[in-house]
Amino acid sequence: INALKDVISLKFKTMQSDGILLHREGQNGDHITVELTKGKLSLLINLGDTKTHPSNAQINITLGSLLDDQHWHSVLIEHFNNQVNFTVDKHTHHFHAKGEFSYLDLDYEISFGGIPVPGKSGTLSRRNFHGCFENIYYNGVNIIDLAKRHKSQIDIVGNVSFVCLEPQVVPVTFLSSSSFLALPGISGQDEVFVSFQFRTWNKEGLLLSCKLHQSSGGFLLYLSDGRVKINLHKTGRVLSDIAAGN
Repeated sequence: INALKDVISLKFKTMQSDGILLHREGQNGDHITVELTKGKLSLLINLGDTKTHPSNAQINITLGSLLDDQHWHSVLIEHFNNQVNFTVDKHTHHFHAKGEFSYLDLDYEISFGGIPVPGKSGTLSRRNFHGCFENIYYNGVNIIDLAKRHKSQIDIVGNVSFVCLEPQVVPVTFLSSSSFLALPGISGQDEVFVSFQFRTWNKEGLLLSCKLHQSSGGFLLYLSDGRVKINLHKTGRVLSDIAAGN
């Protein structure tokens, strides 16, 4: 339905950094997509035929960061004629698209959580959303309620449930520069296996230090200028200093 005004709102939470939240597409390649990419949310608007619409053929607006933190985040898209408001967690980007935007050739179908037809919009990642949605509204219509009642206008594809399972994650936050966790080593054991995930705004900081008993050495894992580095050492000499990541 070509409404005079389109208002789409939803809330989501996920631990995945990439995925399609919303997609709407027309026959000529016109499409509007909301996609999570590396923890940021992008609104992509493509007018399809650049020959017909040489100016303003593509719009790409990115808001937010670290949105894959398993907390609820809100999204609101308001489209009236060629005025668009894109809001993520109360941060709004207003923009005025040129006249062609009012005439986007869009199908009546909107998909949430993925792209329904393979082969369309080849430039997109096509990675389906993996996580939880709540309060999906399109022009005041409660989409999740229609889906839960298995109304005929809603198609449910794949493994979908109407509960939001919480992953068993126990985080720890270090609130001061003197905070740390210490684990006693096992006497006589000279092997270490450690895995963890971390988030920080700081570019410097010690992540892990470990002493090895038999070899009289150890290692430091630390952040330096936003890069992760490991420093292996023996008593009296440094063996190596390896950096990875940005």
